[in-house]
This record gives sequence, C-alpha cells and structure tokens, in this order.
Amino acid sequence: MVTNNKGALVHREKMQSVSPFDDLEKYFDTLFRNPFSMAVTPRMNLGKVPVLSPAVDIYDEENEIVIKAEVPGIGKDDIEISINKNVLTISGEKKLESKVEEKDYHRIERSYGSFSRSFRLPEDVDVDKAKADFKDGVLEIRVPRTEETQAKKIEIK
Repeated sequence: MVTNNKGALVHREKMQSVSPFDDLEKYFDTLFRNPFSMAVTPRMNLGKVPVLSPAVDIYDEENEIVIKAEVPGIGKDDIEISINKNVLTISGEKKLESKVEEKDYHRIERSYGSFSRSFRLPEDVDVDKAKADFKDGVLEIRVPRTEETQAKKIEIK
C-alpha cells in the first residue's frame, strides 16, 4: 500500500489488460528474463475479462424440470425469461449502482452489464404451464412434463 501526501491510504491495483495478447506478452517477457521464476506457479491469465453469467442448476424433480439461477443484485423487473422452440432463455441486466468515492479513493470490482443464458429443454415439457419464482437473488423456473410422457406405475395383479 502507498500513502499519499494527505495521509490517506490508497491501494493501487494493476489495470486489466485490454487484450489477452498483452498478458501473453508479459508472460513471455517474464519467462525470458527469469526462466525459473515461473516453475512453481505460472502467472499467465489469458482472457481476464469479467463476464456476467449467472450460475445455474438444472435437474429433474418428480414430473417437472427445475432451473435455478443465481442472480444476486438484480431485481426481478430486470430479468426476462422466454421459451421458444423448447429453448429457455434467461436474460437481464445488472445496473451500476451509485459510485462510492472518498477523497482519493475509488474502486469498482463487481461486474455490471447484460447477460443471457439459453438451455435446450427436453421435448416432453409443457411450456405453457411453466412458472417462475424469484426469492433472495435466486430465480427458480419450473417446467412440468406433459401428462402423456410422465411415468405411470402399473399394478401387478
């Protein structure tokens, strides 16, 4: 950490590369200057561009497909769900909140922007009866299977 003239602590962070080739160039630069410095832990990090993409769980539960997506910091009005030809698409936008600034200090680490995730659903689902629920930053979508494809038990006499 570096102390500035006014006595406030300022934490300086390395700027992110614009291109993955910048990281590659730094990697080879370090390798040729000191070839054994990278023997234990390689420091190359190609494509270090933050991507806003919610983590998703998809599973079967009784007679329906359940999709759960983590979308923290996004309101339900900023999320759109659509199903077209058995492809479920979750899209939305995480908007930038007001910036926090204190004298010589400014820092933004969280990702902001638009996202879109698409998943192919099985053919035996009833998209007209799909339901969505949003609670505590978790979006839950339930798509029931059609009646004729649901497993039926046959009793042996």
